[in-house]
Amino acid sequence: MIVVTGAAGFIGSNLLAALEAKGAKDIVACDVLGSDEKWRNIAKRELAHIVVPGALLDFLRANRSAIEGVFHLGAISSTTETDADLVIEQNFRFSLALWDWCADAGVPFIYASSAATYGDGAQGFDDTDTPDALARLCPLNAYGWSKHLFDRRVARLVANGAVTPPHWAGLKFFNVYGPNEQHKGAQRSVVPQIYEQVAKTKKARLFKSHHPDYPDGGQKRDFIWVGDCVDVMLWLADQPHVNGIFNCGTGAARTFLDLANAVIAEIAHPADIEFVPTPENIRDKYQYFTEARMDRLRAAGYTRPFTSLEEGVAHYMRNHLLAADPYV
Repeated sequence: MIVVTGAAGFIGSNLLAALEAKGAKDIVACDVLGSDEKWRNIAKRELAHIVVPGALLDFLRANRSAIEGVFHLGAISSTTETDADLVIEQNFRFSLALWDWCADAGVPFIYASSAATYGDGAQGFDDTDTPDALARLCPLNAYGWSKHLFDRRVARLVANGAVTPPHWAGLKFFNVYGPNEQHKGAQRSVVPQIYEQVAKTKKARLFKSHHPDYPDGGQKRDFIWVGDCVDVMLWLADQPHVNGIFNCGTGAARTFLDLANAVIAEIAHPADIEFVPTPENIRDKYQYFTEARMDRLRAAGYTRPFTSLEEGVAHYMRNHLLAADPYV
């Protein structure tokens, strides 16, 4: 069995589809489906079990000899969540419990970290995963801190020679976009948000710049197609000698204006772009530039090219957002 936590979420459901396409059997989906339509993200999959997070450790213990690997993508991922106790319970303690189980059972463990661990980017975006290097980072919100806390614990355990899973990797995902993110609401990538704005008003809204070094719409992010994130995870799963915490971006920052123009290019009618003030409650924590350093993953042997922004947005629009069935 292969276990995927956060399986009905955005990246998790895309991973399920890729595992199924690769021929994986007996996939176990761990998630809370709730009362909305999040279940549609996994409706096309053939699954061996669906387990809620609170029952997962008991499930793992009961099926210890059958578990081949754990992909841990489940988390409270909202960057605006203010209940720090809840965030730590889900994103740190639960992650650590899964790490400990995999270490004890000898099961490979691949988990999702986040570019939010880099905070405002003042320390750069170098994914050196030593305890000292990680200690220099300063996340800006509870979500980023919880991911960073787990990264630091993993790094300390490894540095101290503690028992670890036989193969492990953490991935600091940058600005991921792609299908199956409908349930995320305001936390969706900018692609569907711009598409909906243009469809309703024939205008795309972007934040004005409040930084003298960046023009309006010139704020930059490392936008990465979700399929590339899945490819990296599957590649890592097949590389038992590659362990560590790695960035997962393209290594090439692009502007929000580039992204908006890519979306508009796929829509049949013209659209204007207007700039609105960045909300004051996030203005002082707003990042103007993110760009993953991809040297370590490349040095580890990952050679596949990353999807360009224009190609990824076109695929997302044509095959999902503009399609009758938007789901993977």
